[in-house]
Amino acid sequence: MKPDPALAELPDEKVVRLVLRGREDLYAILVDRYRRRIVGHLMRYVGKRDDALDIAQEVFLKVYQNLARFDPSYRFSTWIYSIASNAAIDKLRRKKVPTTSLDQPISTDDGEIAREPVGPARTADEIVGAEDLMAEVESAIQRLPDQYRELILLRHPGGRSYDEIASITGLPLGTVKNRIFRARQRLRDDLGDLLPAGT
Repeated sequence: MKPDPALAELPDEKVVRLVLRGREDLYAILVDRYRRRIVGHLMRYVGKRDDALDIAQEVFLKVYQNLARFDPSYRFSTWIYSIASNAAIDKLRRKKVPTTSLDQPISTDDGEIAREPVGPARTADEIVGAEDLMAEVESAIQRLPDQYRELILLRHPGGRSYDEIASITGLPLGTVKNRIFRARQRLRDDLGDLLPAGT
């Protein structure tokens, strides 16, 4: 049975509430509303439409299974894009990346030459410091107001262009640019000395 067309006009958060109250059939509204956008979003990560479609199915299943955990004080669109981004990153991590031993020499027309590191390896302290910084940045992003957080997540790490973000959110291009600028400024103010100069 197809949902009442009037229900299809309800905001995401109201549809979620109805689904959680037993109207599981209304989940189709959210799938229809986000399917194309999520597939397009995933294509940015994985490059292949077939892979994006497979991951999108996983995303919509995961969203449905975790719907009760959705915090209605945030926008549903931010939540689903975040789940999609994480699913795409997980897929890329699972792919076997071809590796070459650093001990194996490089073959050239003139014979073989030893591989040399491009630069000094990072120390354990540098690696831990970078991970700590990322945790601080992620925490600061979560503290942003909804209107800024969604756009920052679409821009970084989503990699969406300003035009794409405007299309996804339905906001004017100027508003998207302005809010992303303000979001970055808030992050700089929040993180202070943690960010390298010029960030």
